[in-house]
Amino acid sequence: MPTATRKKAPASRAVRAPRPDGAATRALLLEIAGQVFAERGYADATSKEICERAGTPMASVNYHFGSREALYEEVLVEAHRQIVSVDELVEMTRALGDPRDKLRALLGHMVAPSPRGNAPWGFRVVLREMMSPGPLAPALVEKAVRPKAKLLLGLLAEILQLPADHPAVQRALVFSVLPCIVLLVAPKEIPRKVLPAMAKDSEGMIEDLMRYVFAGLAALAKAHRR
Repeated sequence: MPTATRKKAPASRAVRAPRPDGAATRALLLEIAGQVFAERGYADATSKEICERAGTPMASVNYHFGSREALYEEVLVEAHRQIVSVDELVEMTRALGDPRDKLRALLGHMVAPSPRGNAPWGFRVVLREMMSPGPLAPALVEKAVRPKAKLLLGLLAEILQLPADHPAVQRALVFSVLPCIVLLVAPKEIPRKVLPAMAKDSEGMIEDLMRYVFAGLAALAKAHRR
């Protein structure tokens, strides 16, 4: 009898070696790019330097982000998050019921002393962008600033008992937050040399700032709720 022809088993496919973790490489590039942009600014930082310092191929920036501009946009958003994220702001006020207490917590967090010398690169990136806004500043406003402003406008609207789109509420946001931004970005040497008494009493400064802000809000509420 003829021997039955056996079908050959299909050849097993070669197992490919796993590709490097793309997410890890992307995160590394973002971290190194933040450091480089903080040191050199947008105009002088190059994709070549970022890739060299990250130890990745020269095309890595374009591969993972599309362009140097798109990478810088993500650096700006991450920089703002490093200073304070929307999630942090929400969590910070979750247990507080009174909108005044929430505003106090948020503003106090903004001006609380911090070891900026050891801070992440985000502060320096944001400071550079504020001093010399680049072409991607609108992206920073839309993705990072606007959500935080919306949260603060909601609190101020509750305090003033006015709609969030009322001009007085929007002016109140500027009047309340601008002093905090000045205190945040001002070089530490200025208060030490020019206003030494203020620099020595950070807790008193925060308390007086709150008195100043809430007295102003009370005056705005009285004037605009008539």
